[in-house]
Amino acid sequence: MFLSQRLPYPPTKGEKIRAFRDLTYLARYYRVHLGCLVDDPADMAHVGTVASLCRDVRAVAIDPRVRRAACLRGLATGEALSVAFFRDRRLADWVGRVVRDVRPAVAFVYSSNIAPYILDLPFGGTRVVDLVDVDSEKWRALADVARGPMRLVYRREQRKIAALERRIATECDLSVLVSDAEAGLFERLQPDCAGRIRGVSNGVDHDYFDPGEAFDPPFDPARPTYVFTGTMDYPPNADAVTWFATSILPLLRRTVPDARFCIVGSNPSPAVRRLAAIEGVTVTGRVPDVRPYLAHAAAAVAPMRIARGIQNKVLEAMAMARPVVLTPDALEGIDAVPGREVLLAGTETGLAAACARVSAGDADGIGAAARRRILLDYGWDACLSRYDDVLRPEAAARPILAESLSV
Repeated sequence: MFLSQRLPYPPTKGEKIRAFRDLTYLARYYRVHLGCLVDDPADMAHVGTVASLCRDVRAVAIDPRVRRAACLRGLATGEALSVAFFRDRRLADWVGRVVRDVRPAVAFVYSSNIAPYILDLPFGGTRVVDLVDVDSEKWRALADVARGPMRLVYRREQRKIAALERRIATECDLSVLVSDAEAGLFERLQPDCAGRIRGVSNGVDHDYFDPGEAFDPPFDPARPTYVFTGTMDYPPNADAVTWFATSILPLLRRTVPDARFCIVGSNPSPAVRRLAAIEGVTVTGRVPDVRPYLAHAAAAVAPMRIARGIQNKVLEAMAMARPVVLTPDALEGIDAVPGREVLLAGTETGLAAACARVSAGDADGIGAAARRRILLDYGWDACLSRYDDVLRPEAAARPILAESLSV
């Protein structure tokens, strides 16, 4: 049984890319019963594609506006608001029937928000939760930069999610994080569960993100354009592009006057849309393919000040052989050498200087070296092989040994 907070298709953004790869891995060895929520009506058209991998699919449509109002129930019940958002009686009933009637050998849960569906049921098989990131630390970081009432909301969410993560670590057979660094952080928070915590890195489809393929330019290629890709209603992404557009781009344009900044990604928040009023800034909204933007970028930028785990946007740009200018938080979990395979800086002046280096031709070879790193270490098959000793059927049928799970 595979449970996910959203339909794991199409794999066009970080959470869906990883969830889809988890699903395809499991489908090699099991008859999969998939239960998920669908908060984007356009995703319902893809249920049939996912169903081709599964024995059974229960995709429950929800209205995000209604669910946001339902989050307030979390204040009354004492649960995390993000858990309340994804709690649905129809999906819970389906999970209960599958556990009772099918008795799956493995319950694989994608994200902590969905874990209560299985934690609250008696289940005799192997339970694996792909936490991806230590979400409680993300909420802590958001609280640190928030103002007014939202700081209190984020603080509460941090406490509630931390308690849920503790329950997952204690009750499940394996807690999975997106990198060894993130797994190490979770181990420090849950030291008595260290033997049941593991890092499984994200990969990238380097055949799809192929710099050898020709793409028509989506903007004037004569002007150096720096590109950020990501879902643009996600607060850490919105913070990153706001910082770049308002503080870093003006510094860059002192030395590269015609520099432009292109923000590529779906669902731009009102604050992100307002950035388009700044000279040289473009906000695209959803695009059918990010590859043309990366292919013709002077560099990809990832000025993340709030980040957890691995940034898919960085892996994809590296696969496209583009120089990537990024902060230390954006490099976490990625084995790339600063100055050789990426350009690393932690300040506004440093990031602007790194971007200027690209325009001046002083970073030649960075993109090619980045592509080589991806081919060497970040293919999906190599990354997901870290599940083999736990999730292949012969492994799932026996007790998990703590010593086999060391990071």
